[in-house]
Amino acid sequence: MPAVRAKKTDDNPRSRETGLDFAREWIEFVDPADNEHVVRADLTWLCSSWTCIFGQGCHGIGGDPDVGCCSHGAFFTDTADEKRVHRAARELDPATWQYAGVAARKGISVKDAVGEDKDRRRTRKVDGACIFHNRPGFAGGAGCALHALALRTGRHPLETKPEVCWQLPIRREQEWVERPDTTQVLVSTLTEFDRRSWGGGGHDLHWWCTSSPEAHVGGEPFYVSYAAELTELIGGAAYAELARLAAERMSRGLIATHPATAKAQSAKN
Repeated sequence: MPAVRAKKTDDNPRSRETGLDFAREWIEFVDPADNEHVVRADLTWLCSSWTCIFGQGCHGIGGDPDVGCCSHGAFFTDTADEKRVHRAARELDPATWQYAGVAARKGISVKDAVGEDKDRRRTRKVDGACIFHNRPGFAGGAGCALHALALRTGRHPLETKPEVCWQLPIRREQEWVERPDTTQVLVSTLTEFDRRSWGGGGHDLHWWCTSSPEAHVGGEPFYVSYAAELTELIGGAAYAELARLAAERMSRGLIATHPATAKAQSAKN
C-alpha cells in the first residue's frame, strides 16, 4: 500500500512482541443467509486494536521496513486469483509501476513450492520484494502499485491485489463438518494470522505485526476497520451478525483481551 518512507528503528523489534499462547474468546453462530454455514470467530483477535502500520513504524518481516510484508512475493490462491491480478496489472503503466518493464519482459508470475506442492504460483520477486512493490524514491509513489491503482480508481484494494495480501492478517479456515445427526455444515473459522500461520519459517521472521504492541494502535476495533475484507470472506449477512455480536461483547467487556492490545493501551495510559 502507498506509504512514506519508514523510519528505521532498533535491531531487535521482535523482543517487544507478545507470546503466541494466551486465552482467547470465541463466538460461533449460524450464517443468517445460509443455515449450512457456521462462523466460528476469534473475538480476542477481531476486537483487538491492530492496524497496518506500513510506512509508519513497520519493521518488515525480513528486516526491511521499506518492503513491509512484501519481501516473499504473494502466492496465488487459485487460477481465478492469478487472472484477476493479471487483469489489474494491465491497468498499470511505467508511470505508476516501477517494474512494469520487468513484467513486460519476464511476466509477473513464477512457480514455487509450498510443502509438497511443487507447482504453486506466486508473484515474481525483483530486488528482494514483490514485483508490484514500488520502492521509496519512485516518482509514481512508493508501496504496492496494485493498492495505489485501487485507490486511484475508487475501488477497494481487495479488488486488485492477490487474495493473500488483502486477507492478511486474517486466517480463514473452512471445513465441512458432520454433526452427530449426520447433517453437514461448512464451518468458517476466523482468527489471527500469527507467526505459526506462516509455517515453520514464521518463527524466523525478523518481526511480525500481529504480536507487536506497536501495531495495536488502531482507532477502531479490527472487525470494524476490516469490514470489507471480512464481508468478502464470510458474506454480508454473516458479517453483519459478527459485527453485532462483537459490538455487544465489547460493550460488556472482553475477558480475554489480546495481549498486544493490552500492552499498547497500557503504554498509552
